[in-house]
Amino acid sequence: MISVIGAGRVGATTAALLMLAEADREISLVDIIEGLPQGEALDMNHAASILGKSVNVRGSNKYEDIQGSEIVIVTAGLARKPGMTREELAGKNAEIVTAVADQIKRYAPNSIVILTTNPLDVMVLVLYKRLNFPKSRVIGFSGVLDSRRMAYYASMFIGVAPSSITPLVLGQHGENMYPVPELSMVYGKSLKSFLTQEQYEKVVKDTIEAGAQITNLRKFSSNWGPAAGLLQMVEAIKKDSKSVVEASAYLDGEYGVRGVFAEVPVVLGKKGIEKIIEVELSQDQKAKFMKSIDAVKANLRQVPESYLL
Repeated sequence: MISVIGAGRVGATTAALLMLAEADREISLVDIIEGLPQGEALDMNHAASILGKSVNVRGSNKYEDIQGSEIVIVTAGLARKPGMTREELAGKNAEIVTAVADQIKRYAPNSIVILTTNPLDVMVLVLYKRLNFPKSRVIGFSGVLDSRRMAYYASMFIGVAPSSITPLVLGQHGENMYPVPELSMVYGKSLKSFLTQEQYEKVVKDTIEAGAQITNLRKFSSNWGPAAGLLQMVEAIKKDSKSVVEASAYLDGEYGVRGVFAEVPVVLGKKGIEKIIEVELSQDQKAKFMKSIDAVKANLRQVPESYLL
């Protein structure tokens, strides 16, 4: 079974894509708002019936209905509003994530947990500390979204499909993320070599500002991109495909960093994060990466210390 905690836009869209892909026979959608997960689940089950999908979606207000889950996706938390940064959500969402972690630990102690709540890299550390699960089983969602956003923007300039680009975005999921077109590849050739300086700068800028642009345009944050990325991660775990994707992972010496979560390339399989891939960085690239890590650490200081013990 796969469980999704939070039946808002990201949670409901994720559950729907999981159903469409038949990622599991049983999907549990849990939310504290009475009627919301039940209504979403009923609508999805009708869609499954129409499309011939052998999936049952169960809506619930009870955390015990995540019992037996192999994977738990946490989308619960306050969403970003227009003009608000991900970082401003830190103090408000730490309490929510901590409460959810207690329920996962009680009812799904053997699960792999993927978190989307912002500010991502900070909230997944809160989750990790509270769960006390192995670091391989606590994963921050962000890297798939940020890296593929960069591939999309670059593809508009160079005339190849986004899927033909292997993109690299490192560090924070936020305004201080570090897109790296020079280490992103198009069949063995640096993505940067396809771009003019002006195009390079625009790809980096658009990647960083993508989430804010969506929020400002439609007055609520993205859900389709995150849901698609979560589906990709779930399938890699369920199929034990050993796929290389980007995710926010706990760094314990990799890249010379300890004690924080940050976006890096990882290998995903049935055990969760099975390996962190360390990309060789130049001195300048390392400095930019560490600047992004410093932003994560600064944001951590906005969270009451009690949530990080």
